[in-house]
Amino acid sequence: MALLFILMKDITTSKEKLLKKIRKALLEKRENPYPNFEDQPLYPPADDMLEVMFAEQFAAVSGQFVFCEDEVQFIENLLTLAEERKWHKIYCWEPALQQVLQQYEYPYFETDKDFDQAQVGFTLCEALIARNGSIMLSNAGMAGRRLSIYPPVHIVLAYTSQMVLDLKDGFKLLKNKYGNNLPSMITNVTGPSRTADIEKTLVLGAHGPKELFVFLLDG
Repeated sequence: MALLFILMKDITTSKEKLLKKIRKALLEKRENPYPNFEDQPLYPPADDMLEVMFAEQFAAVSGQFVFCEDEVQFIENLLTLAEERKWHKIYCWEPALQQVLQQYEYPYFETDKDFDQAQVGFTLCEALIARNGSIMLSNAGMAGRRLSIYPPVHIVLAYTSQMVLDLKDGFKLLKNKYGNNLPSMITNVTGPSRTADIEKTLVLGAHGPKELFVFLLDG
């Protein structure tokens, strides 16, 4: 019996060995081997204006970018685009954005009636990430989770004050805005929805909007 006990005691799985090492490492306090890690940037310094950098990166992932000097130019561009694309069912649920559209008597759907027929989902955003041309969204506003995902076209109205360099800067904006009450859904959208699962052929609009527009308003 004693021999059997010794043999059983020595038998340990790879998982148990790994967990044992982890527990030992947690108990032993060591100095940080890379104290200057944060001082060594991953990317080279940004030479271009953030707006230029965002526009270039956004276009590289099939996004469509429109810069507007004021709200009048924004509405004019939106009207032209809607007329060209024959958009008649534009859904907008965020009060701040509705106010802009109402001021210029631009028609939109403010409820989810006939939402299955929606052509465009129109939302605001939390931040624009210049480094990779991404849009930071959350479900904190009335747009929730659906409006930026279901319609085949997603239009975002953003402001130059929301333009930041990196993701960490975007999360800082969120922290300053919401404090400890962060939204339950925060996502980073880089270009229209896409997949290449079928025969390695790139298809846009596979799991979400196939077109993504950003109207950047100075202010």
